[in-house]
Amino acid sequence: MKIILASQSPRRKELLERMGIRDFETISPNVDESAFHGLPPEELVRRLSAEKAAAVAGKAGEDAIVIAADTVVALEGSVLGKPADELDAFKMLSALSGVRHQVHTGVTVCRGGEKQTAHEVTDVTFRELSEREIEDYIATGEPMDKAGAYGIQGYGALLIQGISGDYYNVMGLPVCRLSGMLARFGVDCLKLAARQG
Repeated sequence: MKIILASQSPRRKELLERMGIRDFETISPNVDESAFHGLPPEELVRRLSAEKAAAVAGKAGEDAIVIAADTVVALEGSVLGKPADELDAFKMLSALSGVRHQVHTGVTVCRGGEKQTAHEVTDVTFRELSEREIEDYIATGEPMDKAGAYGIQGYGALLIQGISGDYYNVMGLPVCRLSGMLARFGVDCLKLAARQG
């Protein structure tokens, strides 16, 4: 069974492998994300994941299973994208300091004419951060290519006081929800993992 991940994200590749799926291809979807700006976070990630899946499915063939995802960080309903520069990263991290925000991921699985799209949300709470801590974190370089200007799987873990929901969702792929979706397409992740173990 051919499986295609519609992403070049190293984190999503790693998480798919952790799910027991080792034999898959990656294809980068060509989607104009700016066309969807202004949508509420839940609708935005659902629409973008579906668009990414559709963009790759056309090249994949009828029998291939395509997995696509989109993740955003939202604070009080406003989407925080990747920072434009270090000042932008400083503003984002200052806004997140000491408060709870949400990480939304839309995930779509499709094969032929069959498609499923789902949405996962995780609450993340930052501890209070000093200006010096924010500057030091930015100096690591980690925030610059991450939505919301942090990565939970890296040094960003030092900023996080609490989390409610799927940890892997914050990394960019809600693995529990995705495994249930894949089961409906005949992919049993635990069986795949057992064969490799």
